Amino acid sequence: MVWLTAYSAPTARAMDPYVDAILVGDSLGMTLYGMDSTLGVTLDMMIAHGRAVVRSSARACVIVDMPFGSYQASPQDAYRSAARVMAETGCAGLKLEGGIEMAETVRFLIARGIPVVGHVGLTPQSVNRFGGYRAQGRTADEAKKIMADAKAIADAGAFAIVVEKTIEPLARAITKAVPVPTIGIGASPACDGQVLVLDDVLGIFDAFKPKFVKRYAEIGRDMRKAIGAYAADVRAGRFPALEHCFTESTAEKKKPSAKSKQKR
Repeated sequence: MVWLTAYSAPTARAMDPYVDAILVGDSLGMTLYGMDSTLGVTLDMMIAHGRAVVRSSARACVIVDMPFGSYQASPQDAYRSAARVMAETGCAGLKLEGGIEMAETVRFLIARGIPVVGHVGLTPQSVNRFGGYRAQGRTADEAKKIMADAKAIADAGAFAIVVEKTIEPLARAITKAVPVPTIGIGASPACDGQVLVLDDVLGIFDAFKPKFVKRYAEIGRDMRKAIGAYAADVRAGRFPALEHCFTESTAEKKKPSAKSKQKR
């Protein structure tokens, strides 16, 4: 399965014919808003971007991330936040991070008609607990915990699980062990699907490049080049030229009024 992130109407329209699912990721905090992490993303931000993406997609399954603090306190709090996102965006489902500790919440949401995608391995909303964005599962204890997390979320009823930045053999083992599709990001080619951040794929976000990213374009570089050319043209008086301006044509010339015709 092909998944990609989108945060806007134009990007959703561009990818909709090609992807199976569009993830409105809380990564927008970093790629669009210049945040250092996803922790500052709000529910209102996710709803605004989710609504734009749903409006502009016709066939892809649209999943919206639940932001930090909107679902962790209790299953009841999670339901209130999730119901609002579903109602206000029209998305097909929600994604939330966490393993065993979130299984009860996942089960609670699903029982109330909210489809859920799980997320295990490196969970960016817990980056402070992990001590950074390092790959997960390198020790036996870490691998055992992540495997247990994936099984718990699958057992709770999630219809898919994102596996992020884990060592490859662990992601492969998780894919074999759980009965639902796994979506890898920095995980394994054995996963049932792959997801990347569109801004990474296109080279728009180029502050750094994670190891697991393959760039298919360098739009950031081309964008800077185009902006520089525009600035140079404006400063040199080359833009706008007359071809970019409006001039009065014969058809646009003012026609005589009825009153002036009567005078004649």
